[in-house]
Amino acid sequence: MSVWAGDEWETSGMAHPEVTYDDVVAARDLLDNVVIRTPLLHSRVLSELIGGPVYLKCENLQRAGSFKVRGAYVRIARLTDEERSRGVVAASAGNHAQGVALASGLLGCKSTVFMPQGAPLPKVEATRAYGADVIFAGTTVDHALAAAKEHAEETGAVFIHPFDHPDVVAGQGTVGLEILDQLPDVGTITLAVGGGGLAAGVALAVKSMRPGVRIVGVQAERAAAYPASLAAGHPVVVEPVSTMADGIAVGRPGDITFEMIHYLVDSVVTVSEETLSRALLLCLERTKMVVEPAGVAGVAALLDWPHAFEPPVVVVLSGGNIDPLLLSKVLRHGLSVAGRYLAFRIRLPDRPGALATLLSRLADLGANVLDVGHERMDPRLHLDEAEVLMHLETKGPVHCDEVLTGLRRYGYKLIFS
Repeated sequence: MSVWAGDEWETSGMAHPEVTYDDVVAARDLLDNVVIRTPLLHSRVLSELIGGPVYLKCENLQRAGSFKVRGAYVRIARLTDEERSRGVVAASAGNHAQGVALASGLLGCKSTVFMPQGAPLPKVEATRAYGADVIFAGTTVDHALAAAKEHAEETGAVFIHPFDHPDVVAGQGTVGLEILDQLPDVGTITLAVGGGGLAAGVALAVKSMRPGVRIVGVQAERAAAYPASLAAGHPVVVEPVSTMADGIAVGRPGDITFEMIHYLVDSVVTVSEETLSRALLLCLERTKMVVEPAGVAGVAALLDWPHAFEPPVVVVLSGGNIDPLLLSKVLRHGLSVAGRYLAFRIRLPDRPGALATLLSRLADLGANVLDVGHERMDPRLHLDEAEVLMHLETKGPVHCDEVLTGLRRYGYKLIFS
C-alpha cells in the first residue's frame, strides 16, 4: 500500500498525481457554507455485529440527497466565467444529476443532464426541480455518458464528469476530511464504489494524514468493474447487469480514479442483491435512515464479513434518493431474505369454507396475512379447484419454516414462482 508524502506517492508507479491532499483541503474551503457537514452517528446494531464501534457517515442527509454535490460544485465553481456562460452538461442515473443541477443553480449556470431510460422518477423530477434540462439516452449510465459528451462537442457546453476529474475527486475527498475530524482514531472506512470518485477522494484525504486506516470499497456484484480492472492492472469494460444499486452501476472505472484506487484503497469487495436488500432494511428499521441501495453497499459488506473490518469502522451512507415504489419492492425482498416474508400460491378445493379454513390454520400457525388473491376461473385449474396467492409476514427464518411445515402437514401443496 502506498502512502502520501508531500507531492509524491511513495511508489514508482505514480510519481506526480493529478489530485493532491492540498486540492482536497482547498475544496473543503470552497464548499464552506455550501454543503452540510453531515453527522457521524453511532450504530449499536452494527457495533454488536462486528464486536467494535461502527459509525455511519450520513451523506444521505446531504443537500440533494448524496455526496455528489460536493464534487459537482467544486468542478463548476472552478470553471471560468466564459466556460460557465456556455452551460454545463452531465450524465447520471440520478445523484450526480441532482448535484450538478443544484451546483449549477447556486453558481448561476445553465445545466443539461442526460439520464438513462428507466432512471428513478423521483431523481428525474428532483433534477428538473433544481433547474436542469433532462434528456433521456440509452439504458445505462455509460450510454448517457456518451450522449452527454456528444452534446458537449456539438454545443460547447462543459462536460462535468461524474467521477473522473481532479476537481470532482477533490470535492468528494472532503467527506474523508470530515471523517478524520469527527473520528480521529477511525480504523476502517467502507464505502460504495461506482466510477470511483468518492473512494479515490476519501482514500487520498484519509491516507495523507493516517496511512494506516484501511479503505474498503464495495460494489454490487452485478455491476463490478473494479475487481476485473484491478486484476488486469488497468480499467476494463464490463457490461453491468440490472441491479437495484443503479447509482454505482458503472461499466468502466475512470482513468484517474482507477489509478488512485489501485494505489490507495486496500480492497474492493462485491455484495449480492440479497445482502443489499437486507442492508437497506436494517438501515430503515434499526437506524431510522432512508438510504438508497447503492448507499448501503458499505453496510452490506459488514453483514457479509462482520469480522473482516478493524474497528472503529465508519460506513459512508452515500445517498438517500430512492424511488418509493422501489423502496417497497426492496423492503419486501429484504424481508423475504430475512425469513420474515412469504409469498406462494396454494391450490384449494373450490367449495364453501375452504379459504376460511386455510386462514384459520394460518392464524393458528402465527402467520400474519398481508394479502390474499383468490382465482377460480384460470383455465389451468380443474373445475373443482381454486388457487390462492398468499402474502404472509412471519417472525423470522425458524417461524417461516414452521409455517411451511405446518401447511404441508395439513396437506396443502405450495407453489413458489
